[in-house]
Amino acid sequence: MYYSSTTAQTLIFFYFYKNSKLLDLINLRILDILDIVLVAFLLYYIYKLVKGTAAINIFIGIVIIYLVWKLTQFLAMEMLSSVLGEFIGVGMFALIVVFQQEIRKFLLMIGSTNFGRRRKFLRQLKFIRDTPEDSVTNIKAIVEACNSMGTTHTGALIVIKRNTSLDFVKTTGDSMDVLVNTPIIESIFYKNSPLHDGAMIIEDNHILATRVILPVTNDSTMPLRFGLRHRAAVGITEKTDALALVVSEETGKLSYIKNGEFVMFKTKEELEEKIKRDLT
Repeated sequence: MYYSSTTAQTLIFFYFYKNSKLLDLINLRILDILDIVLVAFLLYYIYKLVKGTAAINIFIGIVIIYLVWKLTQFLAMEMLSSVLGEFIGVGMFALIVVFQQEIRKFLLMIGSTNFGRRRKFLRQLKFIRDTPEDSVTNIKAIVEACNSMGTTHTGALIVIKRNTSLDFVKTTGDSMDVLVNTPIIESIFYKNSPLHDGAMIIEDNHILATRVILPVTNDSTMPLRFGLRHRAAVGITEKTDALALVVSEETGKLSYIKNGEFVMFKTKEELEEKIKRDLT
């Protein structure tokens, strides 16, 4: 079959036009999938932050209002869509107030993760030089002290620093600089010791402060069986990325708290492994 030069040019044009549209469609679909995955991750982490708090009901309400607003836009219901749009626009400022703690925790989680990665990278390049004594926290000594205090029902609250500075709470207690070891920890929390009230701050394998006053959580869903030590441990781990260990004076049980949540464990070896993994 014979084609004129004009016809051939037209066919070539449509061929490349069709293929370019197909490539655009493929790229668009890949970006759409990536967009959906990223939004899903964002919503998942937001849900983790507000789970178990009163903010979860507010979060669900906001999602419902947003979906209704999008539906009214799709159905061209201009008046209702305009009202809901104004509400959502002004409501963004209210959200900052309502979700202040959750936003702080979310930004802290992102900033601490990035800082930790940068610190590991600098260590590999030997820009940060830490001696083994300073960089490795004696987790075994801490857990053994907590188990020993649990058998005697000696109350204790220990906070282990990670990336976030704890200077804002360290100044509320008594400063000291002692290497972590089991006898020292037990003697500090001994019921007749003048230092046993409040929390102990551990940083870089050193006990840097005792009798520290910590912020208490406002979580109303926390069971009443947990006392002030547990509420303080949850509070400090909500506001920072620190880890907390609590020995109950009533039951002698040991609790491990991270990111404002209780971490379950079965044996002290498993607890040591969890803390070691969280500190690296």
